[in-house]
Amino acid sequence: MVSSIDIAQRIIEAVLAQRLAPGTRLGEHSLSVLFDCSRTLVREALVRLAARGIVTVSSRRGWYVVQPSHEEARDAFEARRVIETGLIRRTPQVDKDRLKRLRQHLRQEQAALKGNDVGQRSYLLGDFHVCLAECLGNQLLADTLRDFTARTTLIAMLYQSTHDAVQSCQDHVAIVDALERGDMPAAERLMEAHIGQVQAALRLKPAQDPLANLREALAPMREAEPSRARQRRKPAATPPSDISPPPPETYLGALL
Repeated sequence: MVSSIDIAQRIIEAVLAQRLAPGTRLGEHSLSVLFDCSRTLVREALVRLAARGIVTVSSRRGWYVVQPSHEEARDAFEARRVIETGLIRRTPQVDKDRLKRLRQHLRQEQAALKGNDVGQRSYLLGDFHVCLAECLGNQLLADTLRDFTARTTLIAMLYQSTHDAVQSCQDHVAIVDALERGDMPAAERLMEAHIGQVQAALRLKPAQDPLANLREALAPMREAEPSRARQRRKPAATPPSDISPPPPETYLGALL
């Protein structure tokens, strides 16, 4: 029988696979039908995910996948940077069995890059960081990192990241190579650079000025110019919103 933990895990996996976009509505009834369980169980799962920063709830829209702001995007990447570089720094070496597991994960990434399943590719690229944390011996931080990786996946979707998946895989290979050599300082530098490159690839737009229209309307009047020099002034374009309107409720059976 499905549990609230199972439901939460399936939603996290769908986010990592980029099958649930930011702003997707998660109806309690739809999820209860999909997982063949009570709405109470679904609500427990959603409350868990809300505490982990993956979903949120409003009185008008119900439950939906979060849409991180610019500031939240910066915070999420900084949290990942601190956790992942710190884990590498505190690890004297990685044993052969764990290196073997990391190599197997890299082979799965490389195989996914050759295929057409974008969701599987996205999931594996994000899950590498969770796998690495587990191999570095800290399950608690691995669980925390899974949530931050899911949030940065949503951020990449929301802000149309231009980061190349092939480059991400190559970065992962270089990090594991350094770990295998026992060169922890190099692995730490590579991880720092990798996270920075992913963050730099985000197309973060300037924040919208909510008073733009009113500010323009209430601007002081200019003195009349000579008729020959008078030119029509074009109104300032309204800055585009950095977050698009949330999409309609998705048929979750096709995603999960």
